[in-house]
Amino acid sequence: MTDLVVTKRAAPLAQSEPTGAAFAPVSPVDIEARGVTKHFGKTKVFSDVSFRLARGEAVALVGANGTGKSTLLRCLMGLIPVTGGNVHLLGQQTDTSGAAALRQLRAKAGLVSQKHNLVPRLSVLSNVVHGLLGKHPGMRHWSHTLAPQSSPAAALHALERVGLGEFAGRRADRLSGGQSQRVAIARAIVGAPKVLFADEPCASLDPAAGEDVMDLFFRLVRDEGVTVVFTSHNVAHALRYGDRVLGLAQGRMQLDATAASLSAEDLRGLYD
Repeated sequence: MTDLVVTKRAAPLAQSEPTGAAFAPVSPVDIEARGVTKHFGKTKVFSDVSFRLARGEAVALVGANGTGKSTLLRCLMGLIPVTGGNVHLLGQQTDTSGAAALRQLRAKAGLVSQKHNLVPRLSVLSNVVHGLLGKHPGMRHWSHTLAPQSSPAAALHALERVGLGEFAGRRADRLSGGQSQRVAIARAIVGAPKVLFADEPCASLDPAAGEDVMDLFFRLVRDEGVTVVFTSHNVAHALRYGDRVLGLAQGRMQLDATAASLSAEDLRGLYD
């Protein structure tokens, strides 16, 4: 770890305040981690992770393989339980919420992953309709032909926003990698989420397609003022698209700084 990375870290705060409070938001806090720790059995992934994310903020989560970026993302969404500490998502503490309340909370968040996770034999339109399952659980939203008319209409609008309206009737397994990821973005935004999580959203794409996807993704979320947390190994993406950068290394949050205050060399120190 380079000294420069450490000096860029937010100044220590009182115990009651999370690390990210150095960037105290004027707007409401959408995500807050308070001393979050995660272990899998005897394996410690990370410990005492704390930060706040303001509404409309875009945050890049960076670090080497195995540092727990994807695990932290899932803890923030309430998809997996924390070992210690707690997470507040949209003002609600995830680990004290009942199953029904947690489902309703997750329905206000979207997820874009590097694997796309489309259903190959279904149409593009049906795959985007799946993005409404959190708000409308049940078999009707497994296919656009069964869903209420408003749902396919919303899905088609989401596809048009990512430039794939004419692909609505195509089977998902007949798309290119870049097209598949655009469909995954449409699925994530169809329910008008307040928070979006993206786990290495362009890692499986070639560089040109990856740049197109990142430009599209952030144009959409900036237009809507959505709060975004994205993981990335791409240093340039972290600095270009993030308002703020959080860096995990050696089981701790080693970096919490505005992107404008950092250089590519600062971030490379997290991979030493």
